[in-house]
Amino acid sequence: MKLYSDRIALPSFRRSLIGAAALALCSGSAFAINPFVVKDIRVEGIQRTEAGTVFSYLPVRVGETFDDKKSVAAIKGLYGSGIFKDVRLEQDGDVLVVIVEERPAIAKVDFTGTKEFEKDMLVKALKDIGVGETKTFDKASVDRAEQELKRQYLSRGLYGVKVTTTVTPIERNRVNIVFAVDEGEIAKIKQINLVGNKAFSDKELRENLALNTGGWFSWYTKANQYSKTKLTGDLESLKSFYLNRGYIEMQVESTQVSITPDKKDIYITINISEGEKYKVADYKFEGEMFGREEELRQLVLLRKGEVYSGERLTATNKLITDRLGTFGYAFANVNVDPQIDREKREVSFTFLIDPGKRAYVRHMNIAGNTSTRDEVIRREFRQFESSWYDANKIKLTRDRVDRLGYFKDVTIDTPEAQGTSDQVDVQLTVVEKPTGNFQIGGAFSQAEKFTFSASIQQANFAGSGNTVGINLNTSKYSRTIEFSNTNPYYTDDGVSRSFDLYLRTLNPPALNIGSYTIKQHGGRISWGVPFSEVDTVFFGAGLERSSITTDETSPIRYQDYVRDITGSPTGTAKTIAVPLTAAWARDSRDSALTPTIGQYQRINLELDVVGESKYFRAVYEHQLFKPLHPKITLALKGEIDYGHGIGDKPYPVFKNFYGGGIGSVRGYLSSSLGIVDTRYGDALGGASRLIGNAELQMPFPGSGQDRSLRWFGFLDGGQVYQEGQKMRLSELRFSTGLGVNWISPVGPLKLSYAKPLNAKPGDRLERFQFQMGNGF
Repeated sequence: MKLYSDRIALPSFRRSLIGAAALALCSGSAFAINPFVVKDIRVEGIQRTEAGTVFSYLPVRVGETFDDKKSVAAIKGLYGSGIFKDVRLEQDGDVLVVIVEERPAIAKVDFTGTKEFEKDMLVKALKDIGVGETKTFDKASVDRAEQELKRQYLSRGLYGVKVTTTVTPIERNRVNIVFAVDEGEIAKIKQINLVGNKAFSDKELRENLALNTGGWFSWYTKANQYSKTKLTGDLESLKSFYLNRGYIEMQVESTQVSITPDKKDIYITINISEGEKYKVADYKFEGEMFGREEELRQLVLLRKGEVYSGERLTATNKLITDRLGTFGYAFANVNVDPQIDREKREVSFTFLIDPGKRAYVRHMNIAGNTSTRDEVIRREFRQFESSWYDANKIKLTRDRVDRLGYFKDVTIDTPEAQGTSDQVDVQLTVVEKPTGNFQIGGAFSQAEKFTFSASIQQANFAGSGNTVGINLNTSKYSRTIEFSNTNPYYTDDGVSRSFDLYLRTLNPPALNIGSYTIKQHGGRISWGVPFSEVDTVFFGAGLERSSITTDETSPIRYQDYVRDITGSPTGTAKTIAVPLTAAWARDSRDSALTPTIGQYQRINLELDVVGESKYFRAVYEHQLFKPLHPKITLALKGEIDYGHGIGDKPYPVFKNFYGGGIGSVRGYLSSSLGIVDTRYGDALGGASRLIGNAELQMPFPGSGQDRSLRWFGFLDGGQVYQEGQKMRLSELRFSTGLGVNWISPVGPLKLSYAKPLNAKPGDRLERFQFQMGNGF
């Protein structure tokens, strides 16, 4: 290498400046160079890099003087870019020559032996840390990628993983990188030892741990694979378990995690110091309470003489904070100062209340609505901008938006407004779900094989909040063409309007040998008037023309109805009905799709005294959702329906209620309960119905707090009765079983497997059933 020196001053001799630059970096210009005015800059050695990129790192331009200071800066800049493996600077007369050797480019990144992770995911993850196609090859980055790959496998319990990296040069200064992975076997938790527990057995404590030694669902939950994060959570769960049972001074003294030499088995030891069990002695309040001390005392969940519970103390703090929030104190702070009497094993509390400043709401912001219009969400707001902060109204806003049914998830936050001390912003974030609903239903049985029905409906049409439905329903038993429209805000006050037009051709709802046809066409319109935040009254009217045609093979029940209308058991009976409807609904659920708390009730009355049919039909339904645990919800549903003809008119058979299948009594063929035709054994429905359902709903194993995928155990009961027949509870049919609820991309999907508990001869059973488009 030639060093530029003031002792060699031949203009025509190509002189190397790299030595001068290097020595200048190391020794502060021990070898100074003769400055010269750059007349041109020439770049040599580049293959993929643009010359302009090289120029951008040079501290000198044509016409400027190049000296040792700028040569040092040039070397530092070009090396620092990470693009070049070698850099030289030379002078050719008045021309600055930049000679570079580029680092290889990565042509391809591949993996072999990977089973635990998808290749596409690994390729993307490594590209984010600089190892990917078209990226510049850097050995340090590849080493980091290898270590990150190992770390990911270790997090999955694969402690014996080996990663071998091969870098293969190819043409045009490129390289292929292959990560060969030997995953080894998953290290599983062999044993969890609990030391120091006396008040509770190992079995009781292990029920609070997410980690375990394996079970039926370990293949899915991977609970028997060690995770430091899970262990940390388990230790907190143990502390909470003890705190909720009075052990205030419980401590986890240490934990040991060991792995066998073959890296297959993991042993965990948790050392516990339980301490003593404490009861509540007394409590008092201090701070600013605005004369509401007695009101706040009613919120305290801890009682004198009861065993201390950390969970109840936390819940009390939240209740007090939320109560202060309803008065506008968004930044209220409630601290608890415990006083422990170790001799009496009692604890007293002082609630220190600092309400802070009363706050206003500055902005109500919405995020996440990609298709739903802002106005559709904002009209559900009960907290308004430039008004006092009210925690109850904010919660009600969240619940009302969630009850729209347009969103998979709805969350609300109240961050402090920047630059102020008495204002907050309300941030409502939604996760949209597809509102175009392709609803299908189906079942399989030995007798009927596969039955199928389908319809199409668009809720939240074009993001407007309106529901538009074109129901083209075809199944083994019916044909329906229906157009419907619902505008939930027909007026600005929240009065809704719905109407539909339909044409239906119905056949018996079960396997049929007899021949008959029911045709209906008509329309109806109704309005809904809200008179509270959870209550709505509906009223409407319709016009419906019906005809039923029978012959000698038709079921007796249908022949009797035709005889009552026409005087002959066969032929066609035509009627015109003008049904008037009135209804009331109350909905206090926290969600329309995945409720965990609240109630839903509805009463519906349909009455025809103007038309030829002369009948009334009443429906009452009540749903109750009660959380038994943060992850477990008890869902109860009861329904009673009743219909009757008015005067000497028979109750129309095409208005019958049916039972059996999802939505009523699972385990029995859809619409098969009740009286059957004496000749053909077909279920004919009835004028009244009793239905009861109970579900214990839980997150699917491994899904965490995800409410879109849940499984449940259920108990169903119900029966259908004929007009004038008493509703005898002894005739109810019952079933029990398991099922899965999934909020799928095309709508709610429910699957169930049921075991009938008291089936009678002649009952049609169907153990596996599924349905889309319906909730509980």
